[in-house]
Amino acid sequence: MKAALDRREATAVASDVVVTGVFERGDKETSFPHALAKDDALVKGLLKGAWDRKEIRGKRREITTVHRPDGKGRLLVVGLGPRARFSAESVRRAAAEAVKSVRGKGARTATFRLSAFAQEPVSGEAAARAIVDGVYLGSYEFLRYKSTADGNVEDVTIALGEELGRQETEIRRGLDEQITIAETVRWTRDIANLPADTASPARLAEEAKSLGKELGLKVTVFDETKLAEMGCGGILAVGSGSNSHPPRLIVLEYAGGARRGKTVAVVGKGITFDSGGISIKPAPHLADMKFDKSGAVAVLGILRAAALLRVPPRVIGVMGCAENMPSGTSYRPGDVVRTYNGKTIEILNTDAEGRVVLSDALGYAVAQYHPDEIIDLATLTGAATVALGDDTAGLVASDEKLARGLLEASAATGEPIWRMPLTDYHRELVKSDVGDVRNSIEIPLAGMLTASAFLENFVGSTAWAHLDIAGPAYTTITTRKYQPAYQNMGATGFGVRLVTRYLLDAPKA
Repeated sequence: MKAALDRREATAVASDVVVTGVFERGDKETSFPHALAKDDALVKGLLKGAWDRKEIRGKRREITTVHRPDGKGRLLVVGLGPRARFSAESVRRAAAEAVKSVRGKGARTATFRLSAFAQEPVSGEAAARAIVDGVYLGSYEFLRYKSTADGNVEDVTIALGEELGRQETEIRRGLDEQITIAETVRWTRDIANLPADTASPARLAEEAKSLGKELGLKVTVFDETKLAEMGCGGILAVGSGSNSHPPRLIVLEYAGGARRGKTVAVVGKGITFDSGGISIKPAPHLADMKFDKSGAVAVLGILRAAALLRVPPRVIGVMGCAENMPSGTSYRPGDVVRTYNGKTIEILNTDAEGRVVLSDALGYAVAQYHPDEIIDLATLTGAATVALGDDTAGLVASDEKLARGLLEASAATGEPIWRMPLTDYHRELVKSDVGDVRNSIEIPLAGMLTASAFLENFVGSTAWAHLDIAGPAYTTITTRKYQPAYQNMGATGFGVRLVTRYLLDAPKA
């Protein structure tokens, strides 16, 4: 996939498809939209005829395709929905819908008329960024195991035209940055989509080493022997049932682009396959458990984007990786494990393993790097999807400035998060009678928040934000139809755009 900026009018660019957008027409609206006038002239009034017949209504997900009479490609009109609800997210979705509509239909190149999408309140730069997100993510396919593939759009041009020519410098800068981020999300999805027989903890360590070598990051990998010496009883317990794929703690260090930038630690849950262990999961959803590594893989993506874009803060990535399997060596309900920071965990449910792995990963990040802020990403609880659905991540934060920054980054990127409360009620629920904390509670209430209360024990006084990405980290055949067109089946790479945006904007906060 490639994207470029062009100063010409969209229809002057040689392309298989020219894409423009139109707002939803009102009930009494009859006048032909001025935004379609140039395109209509090229197709000798075919668009106006379709408008007059109400074949074009501008509703979301509506796609109208007209072949040019001169034989030089197609015009594609994508609905933007109501003008009153228009945002960068509208552009992101429309761009993805456009490229998906021509998949397998002989279109390799597409040109977007930027002025059609740069409408109040969306600036030219924001529209260009959203188009990049939409086409890069919407055209993504995981093809590693496919013998054939449908043809897809490979080259995208964003045409400035007369209307936006004066903003070229600003738009180009934003475009280049967003291309790097979107490419990184595609890269992240490729790793997150790998099945458990390939993406073992050791394989994720190799991916980290390769990334470090490519971008000059310091990478440290702790194997099971070293983890035992360090006292990482949490990650060792979770990984104890898988003798063929032992656990790894993986650390990546990016030095930072500012001389006096703050240090941000990004910590991810990397369960490469989650059977539930002794507390085994029901069969119907086991195939999706290869995605339980999504938090750790997002950390890989965030470090990649941070290094390529030279974000101002120093960024430490910590990935707690293990395979949670039942066997004669598995940890058991009733066990008590001691973690890196010395606290003990009473194990009541071996399927509440993510927080146990994160206890060591968080404790290590805090003790070794003393970060100013720590953000963890984890497909942690089904309760998060019950509360917020499959498209929104739950946010729990101990620091107002950090929470506000992440919420602003969420609004800018279209990766939705919702802040949830954490109170003494939740803290009381995770206290253990035989250890410091327990990894499960006896009542089926507030599961996302009791998991957060558990994690709070391992971050000390560090400004901390927890993102439960269990819903938006991947899509299934059931949830796919409710998701935006830029989210494909399988891993979404959720969190990479969000946290990268936060790191880029850190000096402005």
